[in-house]
Amino acid sequence: MNFLTDLNPMQQQAVKAINGPVLVVAGAGSGKTKVLTYRIAYLIEQGIAPQNILAVTFTNKAAEEMRQRVIKLISAMATLHPRGGATQEYRIGISALRQNIGTFHSICARILRHEISALGYKPNFTIYDDSDQNDLIKHLTKEANLDKQQFKPGMIREIISSAKDELLDPNQFREKAKNYIEETISQIYQAYQARLKMANSLDFDDLIFLTVKLFQFKPEVLARYQNYWQYILVDEYQDTNHSQYTLLNLLAQKNHNICAVGDIDQSIYRWRGADFRNILNFEQDYPNTQIILMEQNYRSSQN
Repeated sequence: MNFLTDLNPMQQQAVKAINGPVLVVAGAGSGKTKVLTYRIAYLIEQGIAPQNILAVTFTNKAAEEMRQRVIKLISAMATLHPRGGATQEYRIGISALRQNIGTFHSICARILRHEISALGYKPNFTIYDDSDQNDLIKHLTKEANLDKQQFKPGMIREIISSAKDELLDPNQFREKAKNYIEETISQIYQAYQARLKMANSLDFDDLIFLTVKLFQFKPEVLARYQNYWQYILVDEYQDTNHSQYTLLNLLAQKNHNICAVGDIDQSIYRWRGADFRNILNFEQDYPNTQIILMEQNYRSSQN
């Protein structure tokens, strides 16, 4: 395990605790990304197939950084491995890791490209951007003869987005409506989803929303991905919203091999529905959780 000598004792503990639920509480500058990348390499070194590992983060930049670090580390391990055939094994694994290290949205898009027919869509669906969404909502509000100032497309889009983050479909949103504005928006939401489906299109929030719905209503599909991704790693767990939290919980239900890394004192996506209670409740969600505290800050240490 020569490559683990680059880690301090707490980082090594976080890397080696591969079975069962693990919560790594780590502040800024404590080497969170390093732990995640070394943990992936360690899993592979221990004989876990790369295709059985899923690593999820929030931004394309963070995902690509993790991919490159893992590939570099695995390549170095391959050259040092005493078994001749190992080099080829590690190289084959790189292809799987490129696909299985990604953002919540990219991982869900990949799932839906294979499975969305079960929800009545075609696999070649398109994804609406903010402009497309605004145009559609503007058209729907005009059809409904709604006041332009009272029902602005941007406002409606944000409310629909928040509803999907909370896993509320149009009917569930309508049931929670408390006033005329919310009741009217629920009707727009209903029409909006119907038009998207007619166009074989999704919006960005649908990627997670529909994946969760798929897993909830098609347990045989969920079981397939639980068997596929037996080891789950997630970065910045404190930034997960309800839909992301539910997605991870569904995938981890069978094997419980989930490693969440987060900082209780930091949540940069709270304005987008992030719920810091997800990290506080991790032990309740996963009994027998091993908690590892990484407190050494390398960014602020003196040279």
